[in-house]
Amino acid sequence: MSDETGTQDTAGSQGAPTGPRPEPLRFFGIAWVNHDDGYTLRRIGVAVGSLATAGASCLVLRFAFQGLQLADTGAFVSVLVVAMFAICSALAFRHTWDAFSKRPDLDRQASLRGLLAIGFVGSLLAYFFRSLTEAPGEKLRREEYEEALKQHEKRTSRRTGNPRKKRRRS
Repeated sequence: MSDETGTQDTAGSQGAPTGPRPEPLRFFGIAWVNHDDGYTLRRIGVAVGSLATAGASCLVLRFAFQGLQLADTGAFVSVLVVAMFAICSALAFRHTWDAFSKRPDLDRQASLRGLLAIGFVGSLLAYFFRSLTEAPGEKLRREEYEEALKQHEKRTSRRTGNPRKKRRRS
């Protein structure tokens, strides 16, 4: 398996040509390649599901904020909590959105894990907005898959004729 593209060179049965396979996407498998196997319904389901989950998450955050108000922690703590969730959600949205167009650095991803967990609403909203136009991550995977197909075609194309019998120009 290639580390960069995630595609695999596999041998088919009975001498079928080998080639890269598309990398599956979460909730879509490899249906994104030809937009078949319920691709449109899956996109609608992902959009509705991510928006509903973001809405439910905001409701849970509201209950948590009401708990802070009941505890009478003061205006400063309330402002800090709201600012923290707003900033973390904005950063998580941007990070998730960028991850749809280029592969994120694994070390940076690990260091941002806590921030992304706090800003989960932003990640859900990014997933919702991307699923309105395509399967989240489809553009990146399609570019990588097409590049892998081109590389495979280049490697497997055969020359015609024997190069030793080539005429020399004088």
